[in-house]
Amino acid sequence: MDIEINGAYIYFTIPIFGGINVTQTMLSLLLVTIFLCVAGVLLGRNLKTHPGKMQVLVEKGVEMLKGLVTSSMGEHNVGWTPYIGTIFLSSICGSLIGMFGFFRSSTADLSVVLTWALMTTAIIWYNNIKRNGFLGWLKGFTEPVFIMTPMNIISEIAQPISMAFRHFGNVFGGSIITAIVYTALSALSTLLLNLVSGTVIIPIVIVLLGAGIIVYQKLKKKKIGVFKGILLGIFIAFGACGILEALGLLSGIPILSLGIPALLSVYFDLFSGFVQAFVFSLLSMIYIGQACPPPAEVEKTKQETTSDLPAVK
Repeated sequence: MDIEINGAYIYFTIPIFGGINVTQTMLSLLLVTIFLCVAGVLLGRNLKTHPGKMQVLVEKGVEMLKGLVTSSMGEHNVGWTPYIGTIFLSSICGSLIGMFGFFRSSTADLSVVLTWALMTTAIIWYNNIKRNGFLGWLKGFTEPVFIMTPMNIISEIAQPISMAFRHFGNVFGGSIITAIVYTALSALSTLLLNLVSGTVIIPIVIVLLGAGIIVYQKLKKKKIGVFKGILLGIFIAFGACGILEALGLLSGIPILSLGIPALLSVYFDLFSGFVQAFVFSLLSMIYIGQACPPPAEVEKTKQETTSDLPAVK
C-alpha cells in the first residue's frame, strides 16, 4: 500500500527571476483574497441608520472582534482590529477552501502561515525598537542577566516558527490522516469484496440471510433495536455490494471509503480550521499587545530610566 504526500501542484512556471512557480496554494490565496475584498466592499457599502439583518450581523461580528482585541491587547490597541481580523478571516477561508476538493487549503502550506508569523514578528520588533530605541531593543536580549542572551535570541527566533508550525501542522496533518485512512479503507474494501465476490452465490446468500432475519423479527412482532438494525443494514449492503462486484459493476470502487474524506474534511478543515485560526490570531494579539503597552506604562518606564541616569553637574 503506497501513500504519496506531495506538496502544492505546480500549474506553470513564469520564466523570470530564475522561474516563479504558480501553484495550487497561490491560486487558493488569490481566490480567498478576491472573496474577502468583494465581501468587504459589498457588506460595507450602503450602510443604513436602521440596518437590515445582514448589516446587524456584520456589525455584531465587528463589535465582537473589537471586544476580543480590546480584552486581549487593551483599549489603546483597538487600531490593530483590521490586522487581526484579516489574519483570522484569511486563515479560516484558506482552510475552508480545501473542503471543495478542487483547491488546496492555503494554510496547509508552511510558506503561508510562516509569512503571517513573520509579519507579526516584524510588527513586534518595530514597536519594541520604536519604544526603546535600537540599542535599548538589543539590550533587552541581555535581561535579566547577560548569560541569558543566547536563550533570549533563540526564543525570539523560535516565536514565529512555533506559531507557523502549530497552525501548519494541524491542517497539513489532517490531510495526511485523511489520506492514510482513505487508503487503508480502500485496501480493506478490495479485500472483503474479493472474498465474497468469487461467486455470486455467496453475496446473494448474505443478502437473503439479512433480509430473512428482518422478516422473521417482523413476523414475531419483535422490535429491532437501533444497533441491531444498523448491523443488519451494513450486512445486507455488504452483500449487495458483493453481488455488484461479482457482476463487474463495482470494479475499482472503494466502497468502505466512500464519504470518509468528506467527514474527515469537515473536522480538519471546518472545526480544526476555526480553532487554529483563533489560536494564531490570539497569539498574535498577545505578542503585539506586549510590544505595545499602555501609554501610561511607557511613560512610567521612561521616567524610571531617566531617574536611573547619573545627574549632570
